[in-house]
Amino acid sequence: MTAQPKPDHLVTDRSLLSTKAYGTGQHLAARQSLYQWQTPSHDLPGIVVNELAGVRGAVADVGCGNGKFVTRVREDRPDLVVLPMDVSHGILGAIPGALVADVQQLPITDGALGAVLALHMLYHVEDQAQAVRELGRVLAADGIAIISTNSRTDKRELEHLWRQAAGDVLGIQEGPARVQLSARFTLEDAPAILGTVFGEIRTIPLPGVIEVTDAEPVVAHLASYEAWADKMGVPFLETIERVRERVNETIQAEGAFRVTCLGGVLVCQGPRR
Repeated sequence: MTAQPKPDHLVTDRSLLSTKAYGTGQHLAARQSLYQWQTPSHDLPGIVVNELAGVRGAVADVGCGNGKFVTRVREDRPDLVVLPMDVSHGILGAIPGALVADVQQLPITDGALGAVLALHMLYHVEDQAQAVRELGRVLAADGIAIISTNSRTDKRELEHLWRQAAGDVLGIQEGPARVQLSARFTLEDAPAILGTVFGEIRTIPLPGVIEVTDAEPVVAHLASYEAWADKMGVPFLETIERVRERVNETIQAEGAFRVTCLGGVLVCQGPRR
């Protein structure tokens, strides 16, 4: 077995994040779309809206990406002032009121927000402790922070698939690991990190199984890591093609290709001053 170290800077490099990785919404949309085939289906934007039931005033979506959550909150809660923010100008596109900003230094006054969202993004932050302090700083005393990430066990089948395909391309038993974004901020580790600032943390686990009968959703998901292609220690496009072949082989033999998932939402209250 070969294993290639994945230094933190590979997933926290702001220049790469704001250009190759998230310069547009294409790659993020490919990763989001895989969940269309998950059972049970979790309406993550709907969960966020439900958790905002008692919130009034302003809500910041930090690392808002392509605005999926911004759109839903604005539709369901028009009484809230939603502030979209991201480090990438390109991915913000035409989101009304969007601002380029870094969660490690938010351009928001102390205690100004009723809620702050940091959804599937804290693993991209170099100084997570500082980011969490900022999330707490901008919240009112009764405000809430809604965070999401994945478990360290999430989508293990995709990691196994990638290593097998990479090994085939390299002519070895198993190839190097791919970049795994949420490994820096897992569902298991998050409560301890968030607990340095927030007095109350509630976790909502979101388990499921993705089942596809066509290889393309899986191929598109793995291809969305193209920004890190030159860091994976394997010919990227050739490995993607071998992924397609392997998934098709599994579908032909078993009727479907299955991926077990575990993500979660953490609702944080009681920011310490």
